[in-house]
Amino acid sequence: MNGQVSYFVMLFKTMSHALKAEKILRHEQLPHKLIPIPKQISSDCGICLRFAPQYRDPIEACLNNKVEIEHIHLIVG
Repeated sequence: MNGQVSYFVMLFKTMSHALKAEKILRHEQLPHKLIPIPKQISSDCGICLRFAPQYRDPIEACLNNKVEIEHIHLIVG
């Protein structure tokens, strides 16, 4: 194993969308974390959701038609 950790970050159009998504995921007890947007993705100040790869499908399904998702990025390293 190479020791690298992979995770996804989900970006939203607005901070209010990110906060709404966080509230929904907390209610559904899906593991996630609000973090600042990584600099390698955007120089904008803002927040995004971080989650493990195995939770991508359930998180997307949970947020579908409830929150506008801008992008989902895989971060390796």
